[in-house]
Amino acid sequence: MSFPLVYEVNTRCWLRELAERRGRPVTLASVPDEPLVQWQKSGFSHIWMMGVWPTGSRCRKAVLNDPHLRQALPAALPDWTEDDISGSPFAVAGYQVPEALGGEAGLSRFRERLHAHGLKLLLDFVPNHVGLDHPWVNAQPDLFVQGPPETAGLFPQGPDPRARWLAHGKEPNFPPWIDTVQLDYRRLETHTAMIDVLKSLARRCEGVRCDMAMLQLEEVFQQHWQHLPVAGPSTRHDFWRNAIRSVKQDWPEFLFLAEVYWDLEARLQSLGFDFTYDKRLCDYVVSRNPVEITRHLLGVTPDFLAASAHFLENHDEARIASLLSAPEHRAAALLALGLPGLRLLYEGQLTGARLRLPVQLGRRPAEPVDAEITAFYGALLKTLQSTAVGHGQGTLLPPRSAWPGNESAKNLVVVQWQATPEAFDLVVVNLSPNQSQCYATLTVPDLARRNWRMRDRLGTEEYQRFGDDLQNQGLYLDLPGHGAQLFHFQPLV
Repeated sequence: MSFPLVYEVNTRCWLRELAERRGRPVTLASVPDEPLVQWQKSGFSHIWMMGVWPTGSRCRKAVLNDPHLRQALPAALPDWTEDDISGSPFAVAGYQVPEALGGEAGLSRFRERLHAHGLKLLLDFVPNHVGLDHPWVNAQPDLFVQGPPETAGLFPQGPDPRARWLAHGKEPNFPPWIDTVQLDYRRLETHTAMIDVLKSLARRCEGVRCDMAMLQLEEVFQQHWQHLPVAGPSTRHDFWRNAIRSVKQDWPEFLFLAEVYWDLEARLQSLGFDFTYDKRLCDYVVSRNPVEITRHLLGVTPDFLAASAHFLENHDEARIASLLSAPEHRAAALLALGLPGLRLLYEGQLTGARLRLPVQLGRRPAEPVDAEITAFYGALLKTLQSTAVGHGQGTLLPPRSAWPGNESAKNLVVVQWQATPEAFDLVVVNLSPNQSQCYATLTVPDLARRNWRMRDRLGTEEYQRFGDDLQNQGLYLDLPGHGAQLFHFQPLV
């Protein structure tokens, strides 16, 4: 199969920067050709335009009054002003593109041009809540969690003290998001309304990244909100199973990507999600824990791994270039891009950006381009397109100890990729600072019937190996600290 290679773009900041460089307004309808051509050349399959939906004045006012955000802003944008605060892209005021970004016609035009370059469009779906400015807050208040006046985490629907009190959006481990309103998934009407939103999105893009998707699981939602009453008849239907099935009846190839934590990834995969976040991998990479990385990857099923989304950063994470040295970054990048599953890269990652930007900002500072990181990603993305990586059958191979007492095999990740019987590729990554060795048992059919040439596509190493040796004892690998190699195997003539 072919696994998606997704590029996340901060839409608001990106369009603003394009306009500044060109000296005129740029919307989704008038994006120049250059970035689309570059995305195509880099081998991306999907472009995730994060933040195309509008927020509103109430949301913006709420975040401007948030002392924690105001305290964090100077580090991200030292010269920030209130005009730079556009509001959170995840406090959605409606699922229609604002005219300032090009409107619905601009989105349609942008999608057509993506298609012309062989690219597909991903958009945000925020199922847990809406923004304070969403019309449902006044027109359909029964869709939201409600409670007694003056209850913590609730706010009055209007100025009348007798008004309903609605809950802010929340997840169990953090304070409420004060610019949002919590949808009530105990109500069948809420399910119906949000499935209708999903269907409207399926007519305008090829997939959605679903924000905090585990919060809509029945067992999670019931436990979290059981202290507040249901405003009307309740349901015990499973939202995601019905929602995904309903959309895929008409759009079978529509892609569902879940942001999910708390070891609920397999649960969401069972409900129909195509891919779920692999946050553990990111955390283990950042904490420099190669043994846990290997244990994690070998501890899940091949199907689970292939339905995981691997990344080093996104808009919620610290920039990987600010955390890892260049050799560490190089090894980690090959790992994230070389595993079966969806591969996600974030705008700025390819040039070594180091500043994590609060999503409420509509402007970001210019950062210097890291030439070494830029060259590495450029070469890696180009090279991957000429391999079976991400396009063939990917198999994670357990590394075996190279000799008794040598524990360094635990530092290595080995992935075999095969698209044709005549050749295959091998991703090999050493995630520790120490030289490490292992044997890997290849699973290539008829391996012993041929002798093989193996060449590192990311370096200069080249070897010849006898097929019967590979079959009988496996492939011996010896990598320097933070080594990252991509071997191409083809039969010797």
